Amino acid sequence: MRLVHLDLKGAAPRVSYLEQVFPLLSQLGANGVLIEYEDMFPFKGELEILRSPYAYSEEDIERIQQLAEQHKLEVVPLVQTFGHVEFILKHEKYQHLREVERFPNSFNPHVPDTLALLKSILSQVIEKHRRSTWIHIGADEVFHLGEGMDSKNWMSHHKGDVGTMYLKHIKEVLGFLTAQYWGLRVLMWDDMLRKISVGALRGEGTGWHLCQPPQLHRRHHSQRQQEPMPCPGGAWLSGKREEPEVPSCRRHQRPLSPQTVLAWCWLSLSLSLSLSPSCRYDHFSVLCELLPVSIPSLAICLQTLVNGGFTEEAKRKVLDVLGLESVQLEQSTCEGRGAFPGVEIYHMVEQVNGHLKESILKALEEESAIKGWFSPYHRKRHFGNPRNMESFGSKVLKLHEDWESFVRDLRAQLESIYFPDTVEEWLEENVNPYLDQLRDLVRDYR
Repeated sequence: MRLVHLDLKGAAPRVSYLEQVFPLLSQLGANGVLIEYEDMFPFKGELEILRSPYAYSEEDIERIQQLAEQHKLEVVPLVQTFGHVEFILKHEKYQHLREVERFPNSFNPHVPDTLALLKSILSQVIEKHRRSTWIHIGADEVFHLGEGMDSKNWMSHHKGDVGTMYLKHIKEVLGFLTAQYWGLRVLMWDDMLRKISVGALRGEGTGWHLCQPPQLHRRHHSQRQQEPMPCPGGAWLSGKREEPEVPSCRRHQRPLSPQTVLAWCWLSLSLSLSLSPSCRYDHFSVLCELLPVSIPSLAICLQTLVNGGFTEEAKRKVLDVLGLESVQLEQSTCEGRGAFPGVEIYHMVEQVNGHLKESILKALEEESAIKGWFSPYHRKRHFGNPRNMESFGSKVLKLHEDWESFVRDLRAQLESIYFPDTVEEWLEENVNPYLDQLRDLVRDYR
């Protein structure tokens, strides 16, 4: 299984954009989509509090599955069952289920209401995905596990450790799925399991599929069963908020190199390999990259998997499907206008990253007439010499007009793919910190 992970905790696209993206994923070699809905799922009843104002409708969920089926993509819903549950535990209603009361990251596995809530969530998601033969239970990065008083008491009374406590909760989740949904197969992330001995895993009798990719851990093939590997994954978005740039082959932070991809390629085909984005680190963090600007990186990763390396054949496929002129991994560049869904946003984000900040700061900091005759002191008191102001005015007004026109076009493109909350957040984080400085200057100048 070559799954593309759509993490909808940030920048969830409209279904109309997925209509364009799913055929592209299929062309590039994906055979499934791993969908982590979080608050974009249309929860009902007691769970309705979890829904985003822009959550998909039940009709949207059905349409997504129809699209996937049409393009031979298996849909695997992902429901976090231990960590990464901020979208649940941020609500006062569920605050008592936190492992540590101050932090909304992870469930307390000792409170009976935790499993009861998970059963309700899993049931609603599975009910709307009756075509799916797999479900992913997440279970990665269970921050602060073992730090709560309930956990400390449990470990003390049962002479256990964090690992056995973790497995106990996972077994309860698996027990529910096995009992209620016969034949449904389960995936999970592997990072927490890596910290647990193989002996402990086997002792739990959970039937783990153990596998170890040697290049990633500098171990020989003969040692590949020393740690579990239920669902390996790699990132095709960089997930770097500090540098929210285009995470394609064009940028220096290429998120998943061919070497890393190849390290996974020898894994048995019964395993899922998920190419995984980080649209947000967690429910509370700002957005990282947008899906359209990540497509070249994703295309390279998928074709590397399909061909066992980024061969000439893989490169030709990427160029043909994306409408690019060239791709050079060594230089981390790709050239050409492109013809993939959202390519307009791809190029406009390049403009934002490459020119917006630079052009505005240059105008504000290097123009001597601004520094000498239109300083914050002058602007605050509405005091200045028109002769000196006119020397920079036309240039600043033209720069302002050009960028405002650009942002109007960018907003229109973003709104065609994303819901209003995503558009506002992305512009506030990436455009307004610089453009607002120019807007303020123009306001004071006028």
